[in-house]
Amino acid sequence: MSELPFSCPPDYEHRVACEAPGEGYWFVFRGDQLLVEMGPLDKPSDDPRVRARPAWAHLPLQKNHNWLGEACARTLYLGRLRGRDCWAAELPKEAQAPAGMSWEGLRPLFSVLDDAHFALAGRALQLIDWDRTHQYCGRCGTRTQAKLEERVRVCPACGLSAYPRVAPAIMALVKREKELLLARSPHFPAGMYSALAGFVEPGESLEQCLAREVREEVGVRVENIRYFASQPWPFPHSLMIAFVCDWREGELALQATEIEEAKWFDVLQLPKLPSRISIARRLIDAVCQEMVRKIAEHK
Repeated sequence: MSELPFSCPPDYEHRVACEAPGEGYWFVFRGDQLLVEMGPLDKPSDDPRVRARPAWAHLPLQKNHNWLGEACARTLYLGRLRGRDCWAAELPKEAQAPAGMSWEGLRPLFSVLDDAHFALAGRALQLIDWDRTHQYCGRCGTRTQAKLEERVRVCPACGLSAYPRVAPAIMALVKREKELLLARSPHFPAGMYSALAGFVEPGESLEQCLAREVREEVGVRVENIRYFASQPWPFPHSLMIAFVCDWREGELALQATEIEEAKWFDVLQLPKLPSRISIARRLIDAVCQEMVRKIAEHK
């Protein structure tokens, strides 16, 4: 399958330090909004969360390494993409965009910003969040220090190392004959359904997590678990690991705190689905295509 959004670009070289800062691309954030040059919002969107996308968007390309001035809360070197340096930076939440630029969330920039730039924007957002939240040691409270050799903040007092964290989460698409089990959480846009998902607990395998989450959230048991694909997900720092599985037994019994509604949908009559930015949509589309093909073969 093609590379999923936010996956590391093949022509990107990860680095932690830059010996001679020069011209480079800048991933500047204000909270979770990225600084871009942006065209009018007139491009259709497949994302229920996004009304329209910009006609085009570009990252700032700057020769002056100090162009953000003293207002910059933090600056991190990301590495090199296609021979150019890449930097991540954070400005205060009240910062105004420079002339000709705008603040925009990552979702509206999907399919508009250059694919490699979009992928690195997801990485940059996670690293900014990590650096911001690990300025002090979680064990003794001493101010941490960044190392130049690797991406880590180390406590000089007790030696605790804080690496960028990644939270693994499984995604489960359950099949039953010609039907798919889809659900919606309370925070979904109106009418949108997706595959089930949940975070891996300490001591669990991915397969154990899947079986537990499906059982807890919708009350059914599954079997024949098959891996589909994985996707880095920077909202805020997850790794989504998608599977497809088969219904074994049980009636729907929803976990009210997590699931607002869940239904079995005929593969030819699906509801509103997530955007193609997510592995959830890629998973549902791929499984649907296979099921429809098999239905056609048996006619």
